[in-house]
Amino acid sequence: MDFLTLFFTASLLAGGGLYWFLCILGSAEQKGKRAVQLSFGSLAKEKVQEGYKQYWSFFRCPKENINTADKVPAFVDTFYNLVTDMYEWGWGQSFHFSPSIPGKSHRDATRMHEEMAVDLLGVKPGSRILDAGCGVGGPMRTIAAHSGANVVGITINEYQVKRARAHNKKARLDSLCEVVCGNFLEMPFADNTFDGVYSIEATCHAPKLEEVYKEIYRVLKPGSFYVSYEWVTTELYNSNNPEHVEIIQGIERGDALPGLRSYKDIGGIARKVGFEVVKEKNLAKPPAKPWWTRLKMGKIAYWRNHILVTVLAWLGIAPKGAVDVHDMLFVTADYLSKGGDTGIFTPMHMILCRKPE
Repeated sequence: MDFLTLFFTASLLAGGGLYWFLCILGSAEQKGKRAVQLSFGSLAKEKVQEGYKQYWSFFRCPKENINTADKVPAFVDTFYNLVTDMYEWGWGQSFHFSPSIPGKSHRDATRMHEEMAVDLLGVKPGSRILDAGCGVGGPMRTIAAHSGANVVGITINEYQVKRARAHNKKARLDSLCEVVCGNFLEMPFADNTFDGVYSIEATCHAPKLEEVYKEIYRVLKPGSFYVSYEWVTTELYNSNNPEHVEIIQGIERGDALPGLRSYKDIGGIARKVGFEVVKEKNLAKPPAKPWWTRLKMGKIAYWRNHILVTVLAWLGIAPKGAVDVHDMLFVTADYLSKGGDTGIFTPMHMILCRKPE
């Protein structure tokens, strides 16, 4: 075999390997994003690094920003422009956690966690229910298919609206699933519209939980139910423990949270706006298996994906700032794992409420 033949063969193998590495390897959700398809929402390619810096500027004066509620929606919108495709690529279409179930895949455990939410609402086929903070609509599609209800999702991020609609159409569930762009603190729906409302790890983005609960109460029909999976600190959290404080602040910084609430506050806030609290439970407690196992297992995938994003940025396919965003998510995953290991944090404090007749 002469030199030219060897060179051609090596080049072909290298090119094929690079194509496999960038275009085939990746996506945890086979029907979701691939590495070369990563975009950053409505941010232009040249604005990604600037958007990343703007996101972190929120934490320079956190108390001032948290107390100025009009700053929070834009902050959350920027966050989801930065991370939506990264989430889809590495995690799937359901942007939340679920307890691990022995003998079940992560996808099955996620589906069962979502189906439980709508089962608690007790709605019938044809009912109209609201997904408050729907993301790209993974839970919405599961819930619509499981219950036969018509689901309306609302998200503040326009890019997520486009992604959710595309997924709904591809899944042939667009007749049951509708998505609107809006702020769940000021929803474009009339009073007493919905037969049920749920939110899955979404209201943690609200600067004041009372405001989003009040708005959900307004659009819910009397006698109907609302269920939420809340991100909270647990009874094990000690605000005088520096390690605990660092973990919680790390979760807040990496997940666009104006401030985590204590589990003790959730029921009181619901009652304050008029709800009857039917049940509260930390779904992460035993016998539930750890929800953070997948984060720990993902460290190998992180390094693989880190190389992918770095190569894409070097080739100019991914924008400047892409590696920073990916690194931010990895650091945040570590804080979330520590929150699970110590037991001071749960992303699934379930509260079931009823609006009185």
